[in-house]
Amino acid sequence: MELYDTVSPLDYRYYGDDREFFERLRPYVSEGANIRYMLKVEAALVRELASRGICPEKAAEEVEIACSEITPQEVYEEERRIQHNIRALVNCIRRRISPESRPYVHLFATSCDIMDTATALRFKELTGDVLIPDLIGLEELLIGMAKETADVPQIGRTHGQHAEPITFGFALALYIDRLGGRIERMEEARRNLRGKFSGAVGAYNALSLLDGVDPSEFERSLLGRLGLKPSGVSSQIVEPEYLTDLVYSAVSCFSVLANLADDMRHLMRTEIAEVRDRRGEERVGSSTMPHKVNPKDFENVKSMWKAFMPRIVTVLMDQISEHQRDLTNSASGRFVTEIFTALDYAVHRTTRTLQNIEVDRERVRENLEMSKGFIVAEPLYILLALDGYPDAYDRVKKLVAEARRSGRPLPEVVREDEEIRPFFEGISEEKRKVLRDPSFYTGEARRRTLETCEYWEGRCKVLKEVGHAHHN
Repeated sequence: MELYDTVSPLDYRYYGDDREFFERLRPYVSEGANIRYMLKVEAALVRELASRGICPEKAAEEVEIACSEITPQEVYEEERRIQHNIRALVNCIRRRISPESRPYVHLFATSCDIMDTATALRFKELTGDVLIPDLIGLEELLIGMAKETADVPQIGRTHGQHAEPITFGFALALYIDRLGGRIERMEEARRNLRGKFSGAVGAYNALSLLDGVDPSEFERSLLGRLGLKPSGVSSQIVEPEYLTDLVYSAVSCFSVLANLADDMRHLMRTEIAEVRDRRGEERVGSSTMPHKVNPKDFENVKSMWKAFMPRIVTVLMDQISEHQRDLTNSASGRFVTEIFTALDYAVHRTTRTLQNIEVDRERVRENLEMSKGFIVAEPLYILLALDGYPDAYDRVKKLVAEARRSGRPLPEVVREDEEIRPFFEGISEEKRKVLRDPSFYTGEARRRTLETCEYWEGRCKVLKEVGHAHHN
């Protein structure tokens, strides 16, 4: 099948269209990967049996070799024949090994012992090996940008209106903190993913037939081979909340990226233009208007978020299963890998885009100057109140209206107001500097930016050390 014969845009346009990105994710998110992880669990089961003398060492060796050779095509062909995916997997293993080893394949297991454990292992490694490192890379990029612009005064905006000055770095620090929190939540959820080996209804019925074996201890030992812990109390399936927590961390992380993308594309608007794309001259922004350079990468991230964020509802619905298990989450659960794939693509695209933008500091200053005559209203009313003026807010609001009508700067109107003048003259020269130049009215923006950067630099280092330990 050709790439462009596929249905999903993830395959033919995003994930599948970027060879390097595709190869990075394929070992975790493909259907081939799904089958390979289930084979890994089946092999670990027979190895556990051999370690306890329940089956010969030869059986474990044969199964391990067989599991390394089986292809997804084999399994699917067998499933079409018998109409059961896990039994098809088992049959493919059994036909490659000796008759003496066949009794021990899938012994004591039910389908979800294999599937749910494989899913937990796959998503634990996907997030640990790929997604979290990519998110840390984006976080570190934002930290570098924030430190460079920590003292660049920028007009703050609320409700789409000019508010009070901050710094450009402070605006980025907001996202650094939000994204960092999501990374840590994802790491926590990743490490808490669980497997199971407790049988058809979760009560260890089959394992209880083994003399002298504690079924719970058997489960812990088997899952320990795979780097997993057992579910607290499982039915036929692993308690769904473990995976739900991980998917939620991914979706909420996606929301932070979408918010960042939205802010950045608005900063690229013609009338704002505080950010620009260094590649502008190389890019085609319109099929008819040669002058246009569109923020299409940021728009893509927002659009991808719109497609995948609602899927958290399906994941929440998959928490519901009748009695010990039904199949109402069987088809829907297969789409969960797409959420992680789309998120990592958004991380990849956001990182690449941010690496190619630059802050137009002159334009940032111009936008701040645009409202210079009015944004001093807040510090003015606060200084007047501190100096004892009884109705400072209401009085300054009236003076703002007068300044707008007359087209004069607010400080000039204030100096001519006989009622306020005595209080105004009591303001120290250092404080008046803020009223003349609002770029000095940035509060703790610079300090908070640098503190935030320093904190998350440290946390990123810890997270990378955790990932390094995982690989070793």
